Amino acid sequence: MSNEKKLEGKYNIKAVSTILGIQPGTLRAWERRYQIIAPVRNESGHRLYTEQHLNILKWLVEKVDQGFTISQAVALLDKQELEENEITTSDQKDRTQTISDDLLKALLSFDETKAHDLINQSFSVYTIDKVVIDILGSLLVRIGDLWEKGEITTAHEHFATSILRSRIGIIMHSFPHNGILPKVVAVCGPGEWHELGLLIFTLFVRRKGFEVIYLGSSIKENDIDIVLDEVNPKFLFFSCTLLENVDNLLSLVTSLKNERSDLVIGMGGFAVDHLPKDLKKEFVEHIVGQSKSQWEQWLKSKL
Repeated sequence: MSNEKKLEGKYNIKAVSTILGIQPGTLRAWERRYQIIAPVRNESGHRLYTEQHLNILKWLVEKVDQGFTISQAVALLDKQELEENEITTSDQKDRTQTISDDLLKALLSFDETKAHDLINQSFSVYTIDKVVIDILGSLLVRIGDLWEKGEITTAHEHFATSILRSRIGIIMHSFPHNGILPKVVAVCGPGEWHELGLLIFTLFVRRKGFEVIYLGSSIKENDIDIVLDEVNPKFLFFSCTLLENVDNLLSLVTSLKNERSDLVIGMGGFAVDHLPKDLKKEFVEHIVGQSKSQWEQWLKSKL
């Protein structure tokens, strides 16, 4: 497909809404909030979507259907990769789904050897980002959902997430870090154990070349002080998913900011993204944003 063909707007918003199975209002909200695409306008001022716009939106809808929030999906979006690879074939999707299903069965059967074999198989076929996002990351979402619905035990959830987190951690630590860049500590906010958002952000930071000390789910406030004293990082990133935990996070951020003026503190996640306007304004310097481009801008402004 030529670039000229790609840039030709040929779908109106009603057609795109029908193809994707989402409401036109949702499409407009995504465009306005995340600036993921910029539809061309016809002479009457109506939106027209190109094939490339449709590919991007299909990818995002697929991720949302897998359990990612739209902000997480946008953060994962790599337009360059989509432009180079076009739409994934149905055979490839079926294969990743089969691997994911088999891996879930192995994890819920406490079959660690089979689980690692399947993960190794995934890496032999797909890129690191695809395995982490489409297979391991999606499985973390599915397992968390099964546990919250009471369809699996806490033992199943702990075993499965432990395996997945350890493999994602190994991948992140395999990226070379730039000794010139400052150190980063990444941890969930007080009371938080939802790690997916933090893992995604940490993957992004590691790919940038930062050395990241990943602490994962919430630790005691005094323990954070011990880590900061030992590591002496420039950046400390918090992730907060549950709204019930955000007040404690804001209190901790305020306390750390007063005690450690040289420490740059960032925070993100669903709960942070949905702060009231007055709190967003008060903590604006600490809010890293919801997409890769916003993360890039935030980091550049702090270096």
